[in-house]
Amino acid sequence: MDKPIIAITQGDTNGVGLEMILKAFECEEMLDICTPVIYGSPKVATYHRKQINSQTSFVVRDSYELIQHKSVNMLNPFGEDEIKIEFGQPTQESGAAALRSLVAALKDMKEGRGEMLVTAPMTRANVQKDFPGTTALIEKALGKGQKALNILIHNNLRVALATTNLPLSGIAEQITKENIAEKIQILDETLKRDFMIYNPRIAVLSLNPRCGEEGIFGTEEQEVIKPVISELFDKGIRCFGPYAADNLFGSGDYQRFDAILAMYHDQGITPFKAICSDEGVSYIAGVPVIVASPAMGPDFANAGKNVTNEASLREAIYTVIDVQKHRLQYDRAHQNPLRKQYFEKRDDSDKLKLDQVTEDDTL
Repeated sequence: MDKPIIAITQGDTNGVGLEMILKAFECEEMLDICTPVIYGSPKVATYHRKQINSQTSFVVRDSYELIQHKSVNMLNPFGEDEIKIEFGQPTQESGAAALRSLVAALKDMKEGRGEMLVTAPMTRANVQKDFPGTTALIEKALGKGQKALNILIHNNLRVALATTNLPLSGIAEQITKENIAEKIQILDETLKRDFMIYNPRIAVLSLNPRCGEEGIFGTEEQEVIKPVISELFDKGIRCFGPYAADNLFGSGDYQRFDAILAMYHDQGITPFKAICSDEGVSYIAGVPVIVASPAMGPDFANAGKNVTNEASLREAIYTVIDVQKHRLQYDRAHQNPLRKQYFEKRDDSDKLKLDQVTEDDTL
C-alpha cells in the first residue's frame, strides 16, 4: 500500500512556515511514513533553504498526477510571479502568498486529489480584509454543509472553542443552547471517530467567573450551559460541567477528561499553550478532509534565524496520518456493529468528585 500523500501549504512567506517544513523533512524517516506535496513557490523555498542552510531537497512537479513517493514534491501555484521576501515583516504580499498556497491545495482536494492537509502558519492580519480565517475557509470549501470545529491537541489534552474570532464584547450573545450543543456533539463524534476514544468524557467550561455564582456574575451557566449539558448527557453524550477554567486547569483535573470545550479564545488557548509548550497541534474537526497545523502563528520575530522548532509541524503530520487510520478503522467497525468486540465502560463516579474539587470558595 502506498504511503499517504499529505498536502502542505507554505504559510506566510515572511514567517517560519517554510523553515519548519524544510527542517521536518531533513529527517529521512519522514519520507518513510508519508509523501509530502508542498504548495508553494520554488524560488521562495530555495531562498529559505539557503537562509537556514537546510539540506532538504525538493522536486517541482508539473501536476499532482506526477507526484512521486520517497521525495519532497512541490506544486507551484505562482508560476513565474516574483514574491518579495522580508523576513520578520508581516506584509500583505506575504499574506496573499500564504492564501494563494492554501486555495490551490483546497482546489486540488475539492477535485478529489488527496484527503490530508497540513497548513503552515499564517495570520489573518496579513490577508485580505474579508478573509474569514483558515477554519472558515476550509469549512466553506470542503465541509459539504458540515460545521467545522477547531481543536487544540497535545498528547491527551484536547481543547475546543465554542466561539472564535470574536471580541470579548460579542462572546456572550454567541453562548446559545444551539451553539453549545452543536459544538459538544461535533467534539463527541470527533473523539470517537478520529481519535478512537470509544466512551469520551467532555468537560464544559463556564462563561462567567466562579461559574456565575448562581446568577451573581451572569446567568449563562444557569440558563444555557447547564441545560444543554443535562440534555445531551441524557442522550448518551458524556459531558460534564460547567467548570471554572482556573480550577479545572489549576488543579490538574483537566486530565480526567478526553476533551474540554472552552467558551472563548483566551479561556482555552492560554492554559493550553502554558501546558503544551511548542508541540501543540491545531486540528480542524467536523469536515471530510483531515486538516491540521502547528498551534502557532508565523512567529515573525524568529523568521530567517534558524532557531524555530519544527516539532509542532511534525506533530501535525503525525496527527493527520493517525486520524486517517482511525477513520478507516472506525468506519469499518461500524459497517457491521455486531462485530464490535470492545467497548470502554466508565462509571460517572468522578462527576461528584470533580464538582467538589472545582468548587472555589476563595475570594
